Amino acid sequence: MKILVLADHESKSLYDFYQPEKLADIDLIISCGDLRASYLSFFATFCHAPVLYISGNHDKYDMKKPEGCICIEDDIYEFRGVRIMGLGGSMQYIPNADNQYTEKDMEKRVRKMWWKLRRSKGFDILVTHAPAHELNDLTDLPHKGFQCFKTLMDKYKPKYFIHGHVHANYGGFKRCDQYGDTIVINAYEKYVIEYPETS
Repeated sequence: MKILVLADHESKSLYDFYQPEKLADIDLIISCGDLRASYLSFFATFCHAPVLYISGNHDKYDMKKPEGCICIEDDIYEFRGVRIMGLGGSMQYIPNADNQYTEKDMEKRVRKMWWKLRRSKGFDILVTHAPAHELNDLTDLPHKGFQCFKTLMDKYKPKYFIHGHVHANYGGFKRCDQYGDTIVINAYEKYVIEYPETS
C-alpha cells in the first residue's frame, strides 16, 4: 500500500504541474498540517485515495474545512486494517493561541483517547504536526517536540510516526529516522511510504 504524506509546504510537482499518473498508485493521503484547505481538497477531488488530515499550528480549519477530506484529530481511523491516530498542533509559544499546547495539554488530549485506544487495541501509525521531544525537533520553543509522543510509541510500538513542522531549510532536517520499533518520517512537502499490506 502506498501512502502519500504531506506537510507544511505545497508541492509544485503535484499541484502546479499536476498529472493524474503521479497519483495513480497512491492508496491513501495523509496531511500532517499547515497546508491550505483548498490544497487538500484538490487531492480529494483529483485522486481516488482518501485524504486524512490533522491541524498544524497555523491552520484555521475551524473557519474553512478541507472539503472531501477526513479529519482524524483526536481520533483513530482505520483504513484497510491499518489504525491511524491523529494529534495535531505544536508546542505552545503564544498564550491561548489556537492549535498550540503545553506538554500537559497534549498529555491530557492523549488521556482522553483512552477508550479509543483500548477499543482499537492501539494504533499502527501516529500522525502529528509537531515532532517528538529530542527526535527530529529543534531547541527553540515553537519547534520543540512532545515527550508524550515518545511515551505513546514506547507503549504501542506503531510501525510509523509521521510528523511535519520542521522544515527542510531549518538545518538539521532529517527525512527518516528510527525510534525503537518505529520508523519516523518528516512529511515536509511530500513523501511516499510503502506500507506492507495486512493479511
